[in-house]
Amino acid sequence: MIEIAERTVSVERSGAMLVATVDHPPVNALSRPVRAGLIDAVDRFEADADAGALVIICAGRTFMAGADLRELDGPPREPRLGELIDRLDRCAKPVIAAMHGTALGGGLEVALACSHRIALASARLGLPEVRLGLLPGSGGIVRLPRLVGVEHALTMICEGGQIDAAEALALGLLDEVTTGDLRAAAIAFGERIVRAGAPVRPTSALPVPAFDAGLLAAKRTELARKYRGQTAPRLAVDLIEMAATTPFAEAARKEYLACRELLASPQSRALRHLFAAERAVAKIDGVGADVVPRPVRKVAVVGPGTMGRGIAQCFLTIGLPVVLVGRRRESLDEAVAAIERSLAARVQRGSMTPAERNRAIALLRPALDHADLADVDLVIEAVTEDLDVKKMVCARLEAALGEHAIIATNTSFLDIEALAASLARPANFAGMHFFNPANAMRLVENARAAATAPDVLATLADLARRLGKLPVSVGAGEGFVANRMLAKRTREALFLIEEGATPHEVDRVLVDFGFPLGPFALADLAGLDVVAATRAARLAAMTAREQSCDIADRLVAAGRLGRKTGAGYYRYGEDGKPRPDAAVDEMLAAHRAARGIAQRVIGDQEILERCLLAMINEAARILDEGVAARPGDIDVIWTSGLGWPRHLGGPMFWADETGLVNVLESLRTYSHVVGADHFGPAALIERLVAEGRGFCR
Repeated sequence: MIEIAERTVSVERSGAMLVATVDHPPVNALSRPVRAGLIDAVDRFEADADAGALVIICAGRTFMAGADLRELDGPPREPRLGELIDRLDRCAKPVIAAMHGTALGGGLEVALACSHRIALASARLGLPEVRLGLLPGSGGIVRLPRLVGVEHALTMICEGGQIDAAEALALGLLDEVTTGDLRAAAIAFGERIVRAGAPVRPTSALPVPAFDAGLLAAKRTELARKYRGQTAPRLAVDLIEMAATTPFAEAARKEYLACRELLASPQSRALRHLFAAERAVAKIDGVGADVVPRPVRKVAVVGPGTMGRGIAQCFLTIGLPVVLVGRRRESLDEAVAAIERSLAARVQRGSMTPAERNRAIALLRPALDHADLADVDLVIEAVTEDLDVKKMVCARLEAALGEHAIIATNTSFLDIEALAASLARPANFAGMHFFNPANAMRLVENARAAATAPDVLATLADLARRLGKLPVSVGAGEGFVANRMLAKRTREALFLIEEGATPHEVDRVLVDFGFPLGPFALADLAGLDVVAATRAARLAAMTAREQSCDIADRLVAAGRLGRKTGAGYYRYGEDGKPRPDAAVDEMLAAHRAARGIAQRVIGDQEILERCLLAMINEAARILDEGVAARPGDIDVIWTSGLGWPRHLGGPMFWADETGLVNVLESLRTYSHVVGADHFGPAALIERLVAEGRGFCR
């Protein structure tokens, strides 16, 4: 054990100080060698009568940034983190945690168990375990409230956010903040406290400050709304309440047991799966780490509609000049005014300063033609979803742009191979599908055509990350991943109301599952005229039953366009809330009668299974065709862009948890109910079941 410890934790003397340096790249995770090394360092410190204080510091770019997640799926490995924490807590001499970069999770728990804490001004601290469906299990819950109070501990633990060093100092979490050499500052701090001779008082010996009892009830209500369906945030409140009234040792034991129980929970497995999947999407097949992104210093957005405005705003807020191209001065003026209103709203919310807003607006230049695009590095077309129109726009752009400029289409459904084929330089072309509203939604699908150059893909991924987005690389194909699967859910939702369910029943079942909106409320929000136009564009590719299921067309013909007209699948009052409408029930009854469909009662289970399994079956085909590289990519797309509840891990993970054998059996059942052309099992599902495997494991 000592040999392992010496490879990750070195100990050296500086006068009366010992300095233990953790060097375990890339983020000094608290794996077994680090834990063993730090325990050994404390042993050496306590055995050294001449050592007045111990400084724990880390090499590299960060302090200990949490546990080694690879260890979470197996039995606990000795020495456990709790053993190290207890060892630090019992130390009779001062131990100083010197933090830089990020001190997160177990790393912060180590610091909380030290008698003193200092940090660089740039450091950030947090307990993000709740984002993995877990909670601090080695003293974070029982120690943090003793230093910062219950109110601030609730926020940090229940929501998993980070605070900067200045706030940590103000709250009492830090004893000192420095802008200079951290090691030198920590040693000087240790020398001062040794000279002062004050007795060591561990955090565990501090009382929990008094707090308003109503605070806990208010937090429970807030978390139930904000993290609907998630266990860990609400359990954190219970544990913090327990820690405030329970002797420390007993409270620490209960904290640990609760964390171990969460570790085995389906929610934690789901959230840990997503954590890994979101990191895996950074790897783009065929694009090595040595591929250098092209520089992007100026961009253009063609199409000043809702989507184009949102995309333009994304670039403006990171300081990139944007040329917004439209066909009419009126539409451009309207777009500029809308962008200015959106930026003003950000100032009101406090997410942007007035100076930042002014700089962003100054970077925007509206234009009526392509004459001034020669120095643009990237142009995103966001014109109407019509293949011929997009071909014409892309050809004109290519003629106006420099040889190395990138053209990205924001299409959500059209064939990008057909668009690429119309260009003289198809290597410079790709899809960059933002989700609406583009300035708020995190997900971007970067779609590659066969001829797309690797450095173009690298550029789009890098740029999306600069925008604060989560880019996922997808292949060419109608609808890519998100909308191709969404179309299958929409199909089943329509078939269900055609057979006898109501829009409200379908929406209720999916909202109860965890989606923020059901398919019919979502359609009303998007606008049924938009839905009908998309349907018309895809009509030739639909099955006969899909073609005859013209419910959206009937609503549009009746002037019911959704929220914008106060009526769609629902009727909307002055309060904007959707209400079931008897007129829609009558229209559906007439639709059934005209097509000879007998109305029947449809249970919640059938509604849920048909909507979800239609998506999962299509996802299996997407994987088989290589449109998505990994099952986890699909889960990231749906949890980041389309509202699949994160604590259920995404459709691929959910299918595995449900059991692919059960999924296959249900698909076969619904093949008889709905038709084999809609529910015939994908070949990949049949292969995986035959091999005893799942999508993600």
